[in-house]
Amino acid sequence: MEIFYRRRRSYTNRTIIVLTLFVLLFLNRATASHDDDDDDDLEALEELEEIDNRDAKFSEAETVSRAQRIVADLNNDNAERVLNSHEYVLLLGYASWCVRSSELMPEFAYAATTLKEIGSPILLAKLDGDRHTRAASKYGIKGFPSLLFFVNGTWQSYTGGFTGDEIVIWARKKTGVPTVRLSSSSEAEEFSKRNQTLAVGLFKKFEGIAYEEFVKAAREDNDVQFVEVDNLEVAKFLSPEMNHLPNSLGLIKSEPENFVLFEGEFKKENILQFVELNKHPLITRVNAHNSARVLSSPIKLQVLIFAEPHDHESIISVSQAAAKNYKSKMIFLLIDSTDENLAKPLLTLFGLEPTKPTVTAFDNSVGSKYLLESNITPLALEDFCSKLYAGNLLPYYKSEPIPTENKGDVQDVVGKTFDDIILKSSEDVLLEVHAPWCVNCKAVTKLMEKVAKHFKGETSLVIARIDGSSNEHANFQVNNYPSLLFYRAGKKEAPINVSTKSSLKDLIQFIKENAGLPLTGAKKLEEGKENVKEKVDAYNKDEL
Repeated sequence: MEIFYRRRRSYTNRTIIVLTLFVLLFLNRATASHDDDDDDDLEALEELEEIDNRDAKFSEAETVSRAQRIVADLNNDNAERVLNSHEYVLLLGYASWCVRSSELMPEFAYAATTLKEIGSPILLAKLDGDRHTRAASKYGIKGFPSLLFFVNGTWQSYTGGFTGDEIVIWARKKTGVPTVRLSSSSEAEEFSKRNQTLAVGLFKKFEGIAYEEFVKAAREDNDVQFVEVDNLEVAKFLSPEMNHLPNSLGLIKSEPENFVLFEGEFKKENILQFVELNKHPLITRVNAHNSARVLSSPIKLQVLIFAEPHDHESIISVSQAAAKNYKSKMIFLLIDSTDENLAKPLLTLFGLEPTKPTVTAFDNSVGSKYLLESNITPLALEDFCSKLYAGNLLPYYKSEPIPTENKGDVQDVVGKTFDDIILKSSEDVLLEVHAPWCVNCKAVTKLMEKVAKHFKGETSLVIARIDGSSNEHANFQVNNYPSLLFYRAGKKEAPINVSTKSSLKDLIQFIKENAGLPLTGAKKLEEGKENVKEKVDAYNKDEL
């Protein structure tokens, strides 16, 4: 389900390298075996801290071998000693059976290699938490994969991204290098290859209030690489639009909208907000690595486009104009509709199982959701977004199809019939709210059938039920299953909660006492008619 959308180094062998790294790193647990004596352990740890200053590119075999030495393999016996003997350690807790661990491992290996190349003081280590449970428990590793950052033996949660480049950026910032200073066009060229998004600050001198606020923002941000330059030519190499002195800041991205200029006052809070609102692509491909961060974006209006992978490029083309018009006001997310883990939970909120590309939206400031019910065209999407931004779009409420017939004495209600049967009807209504997965609902359902049978023939009373997990309405909010609600005739806006523990006798009595309309006693009348008919039939039979 993972769709990796990032800018990578240009050399073609990296995919092969990281996959090989994963296999060897995952299987190799001999590096820090508890059978090694202390001298061997110390020698191995000293080797981990060696910085290789060679500029020549490594062959694949050399890279694999080097990565085995770079990532420390921890266990129950050596974990505490290793973590306490290094100033900075980034620890990956994993399990051999965990798919997410398998996906993260090659990214972690790439980050370890890159950090070693640039001379970072941080040690990257891994711990099989499923195998070495004592060490995992000590450091609070309960789920997989888990990333923990240790500073002199004290751990804190990792808050960065999960691609190799994002791990590198986060690790550098947390180890005292919040910004990278570029002095030449060649440095700028090489650096831009490694990073999808850059926040570039251009200063006459690396001093003063504006520069200090820039560095503060760089230190606090966890996702974007901040770059500082004092040479206009170097800045223009990164982006021709970087031409504002004495101080300027621009966000450079590897996509059609590749430059955004900061136009606010150089304050840490302003810079952080600027980066947060503009760091994502115009249309972000959602995957397991970035889903938590993009779905929790401070941008409250989110447009979610669900499509199968073969439709993605055409969808991006159709959506690009609207995404650009509403950038920083809305976040546009593209999700693989065949992805069970990502797409299904979101589509369930709409009660949808799309067979074609589908556009939905959320307004997280009010908790409303919306659906584009027409075909996806640039014009339709622009109109949808315009109304969404203006607050003129009607919220979407999911509903099951309207039943073609009603079987039994209990009336089935869905979202689309809630108004007609419940709110706008003139009768009293006792409504059962259930869910298919609710075990306790079964007893209440049987009870309601008995209530409906008792009041059969009453024209002023409706006994109804609705699947609350599959149907919604603006004036219907129920979170507990089962629930019983009594909508009194003439006072439908204030339903009465009825105890689901009530007996049949209690419910009958409650309805009689709270009904807004008089009950006719139709059932007794029908029973009386039946008794008379039986007696007449018996008399006629005797006469014959």
